[in-house]
Amino acid sequence: MLTRKNPFDVSNGAVALGPLMTREFDQFFRDLTMPGFRQSGTRELTPPTDIYETAEGITLQVDLPGHQADAIEVKVENDTLSIRSERKAARADKEGARRLERAFGVYARTFVLPRTVDASRVEARYDNGVLTLSVPRREEAKPRTVQVKVNG
Repeated sequence: MLTRKNPFDVSNGAVALGPLMTREFDQFFRDLTMPGFRQSGTRELTPPTDIYETAEGITLQVDLPGHQADAIEVKVENDTLSIRSERKAARADKEGARRLERAFGVYARTFVLPRTVDASRVEARYDNGVLTLSVPRREEAKPRTVQVKVNG
C-alpha cells in the first residue's frame, strides 16, 4: 500500500519549519498571487519601476494603475526621492464578487539619487496608470565634447 508523506509532519523525522521560514514561505506565495508587486515588512506595496539613464538625466516609470493623480505624493529630500500613494479597497461585499485579486493599500518606493542630477528640477506626469518622473542632470555633470586643435 502506498502512503503519501507529509514533509511538514515532524513525527516522521522531518525538520520543522521555524516561524521565520514559515513567514518567508508565506511571503513567497503571497508574491506569486500579486505579480509585479512585492510587499515590504511594513505592509506597503512596492510598485514595479523601470529606470532609464541618458546623457540628459534619469527617467523613472512607476506602475500605479487605478490611483488618483492627486493622491500620488512625490517628495525629494536631500538626495532621496520618495513616492507614496494609496489605492482604496473596493467593497469586498459587492454582490456577485467571486474573486478579488487586485492589490489595495499604500504603495511606496524610495530611491537614492546620484549627485550628478538636479533634484530640485524633478518633473512628474501621470498617464494611463504610469507615473513618469524626469530628473535632469546638473549642467556640470553633463558629458561635454572638447574640440582638439592640432598644431602643424
